[in-house]
Amino acid sequence: MFQILPHINVDWMGLRKPLVFVSIAVLIAGLASAAGRQLTPGGTDAFNLGVDFQGGTLVTAKFKQKPPIDDIRTALNNAGVEGPIIQDSTDKQDEVLIKIPLLSGPQFSNPEPVANSNSNLELNTAAGETETVSDQAAVSQINIGRAVVKRALDTFGSEAETPDLAADEAAAYRIVGTESVDPIAGEQLRDSAVIATLLGMVGILLFIAFRYDWTYAAGAVVAVFHDVLITLAFFSVFQWEVSLTVLAALLTLVGFSVNDSIVIFDRIRENLTLHRDKSLYRLTNDSINQTMSRTIVTNGLVFLSVLALVLFGGEVLRGFSLALFVGSITGTYSTIAIASPIAIWWQSKLGRAEMKDVISKDVTTEKLASASRRSVTRRPVTR
Repeated sequence: MFQILPHINVDWMGLRKPLVFVSIAVLIAGLASAAGRQLTPGGTDAFNLGVDFQGGTLVTAKFKQKPPIDDIRTALNNAGVEGPIIQDSTDKQDEVLIKIPLLSGPQFSNPEPVANSNSNLELNTAAGETETVSDQAAVSQINIGRAVVKRALDTFGSEAETPDLAADEAAAYRIVGTESVDPIAGEQLRDSAVIATLLGMVGILLFIAFRYDWTYAAGAVVAVFHDVLITLAFFSVFQWEVSLTVLAALLTLVGFSVNDSIVIFDRIRENLTLHRDKSLYRLTNDSINQTMSRTIVTNGLVFLSVLALVLFGGEVLRGFSLALFVGSITGTYSTIAIASPIAIWWQSKLGRAEMKDVISKDVTTEKLASASRRSVTRRPVTR
């Protein structure tokens, strides 16, 4: 097996207190940021929620010669739209999907009516169905969104006045669809993601408890919670946009985080059988060091892949890539600094092992690894 650090010998358990302090400091910073933003009158929300959660307008535009996505985004920014989401159509190469947030302010107070009768004025409901817009507020917001997008796209040429874009030689584009993005659907998806995450935690807890021990299960679940909360803290502090893709990244982190913990726990279990004369403190350190080469190789490749997404993924994948970027770092860190120390600490509290920071080499003063196993009650045999 390829190994990068075959003979590493670091006292990771001795570093557990300063490492846990770093995690607590980041969590407190995230909590202070979220609470401060939410409680400040006239301030921003705790998280910078995207169009999927706040609602907005989805405009589908068809081009004769489609301009670059960055040029479209610049035109929308110049028109006063902040944080637009622009995506290429999956089945039509000449169309783009433009999703903009709810627009308000004096510059958007007098929207132009939807003059193009061929544009589809629709409302996406939470049930996933499409209904004709009847709510005047939704119609007004669609009119505002369409007018602003049209103003931005006019920088590339005029809009076609007929359904056939190719028939209008002077036109450069045509808005073929305008829809309202319902925030209720985003809220339901958010709630479903939270429920899925909690159910995943329960599944991880039960599996590790059955396969290893309840103490290890606790360490793994606490580490997963730690990774998700740390990632959310970064999103609150730096006000990165939270969209449905970010929720998908958080669900991905749940599986990524527990992977390393399982590998180290499995090595601890093997060492418990092979070295029953050593303390659980030393066995945990040895297990982390023995698997460190594997951790660097596998997690390093993940980190490089996510870094490429951050640098070259573009604005559409920005939130997703940033969540994975932070999560890949905290997931590797928490396996060493959170999962293993929590497992050993809980064993000590339950009386199954007594972890001590041992300076002396005298093993008689340490709690042996064999003592962490379940006690067996022997019954007398009647002959």
